[in-house]
Amino acid sequence: MTLDNNFKPKKDRSDYGWHSRNILPHLDAEGWTQFVTFRLHDSMPQTVLDRWREESTTDAQFRKRVERYLDAGKGECLLGMPGVAEIVANSIKFHAGGKYRLHAWVLMPNHGHLMLTPFPKMHLPDIMHSIKSYSAQMANKHLGRTGQFWQHESFDRYIRNRRHFDAVVRYIEMNPVKAGLCSEAKQWKFGSAFEKALPIE
Repeated sequence: MTLDNNFKPKKDRSDYGWHSRNILPHLDAEGWTQFVTFRLHDSMPQTVLDRWREESTTDAQFRKRVERYLDAGKGECLLGMPGVAEIVANSIKFHAGGKYRLHAWVLMPNHGHLMLTPFPKMHLPDIMHSIKSYSAQMANKHLGRTGQFWQHESFDRYIRNRRHFDAVVRYIEMNPVKAGLCSEAKQWKFGSAFEKALPIE
């Protein structure tokens, strides 16, 4: 994959390209595979996130700090409840094949990871809004609660090449093992590794 030098900052919903949220660059481009991390509203204090943005000298350094913090399982960890995780998993899979091709996914107790390729005319922010808005409404109903469920911001990174693609699939599917939640990726019910291990009917 190569970057198109004609990409320009996004001006409106019909304009694809590079844009920025805080210090992180984002690429909303038709046909580009994306690795997305999204998290529960109480998974990380905003003050910590803001400080790490200022302190980090590279995007990679910032992301690693965030990933380590999330894997520690802070907050209420509502995604650790099977009923809530099922709602979010169904929301992710509902849009697969309609708005994007889903390559890999996992739900951790306080965050989730996706790797997807948006279909033509589909913008990544709109895709994430579809997943998060519906699942938040249904999860709150399931829990008998109100209020914010997801953190508004998601972290996204475009996939550069096949080697990067394979590495990200491994990262996503091995995340529960790395966090000490299971010994094999296929044991974690809420992820693509589990689904791959299911017998074909």
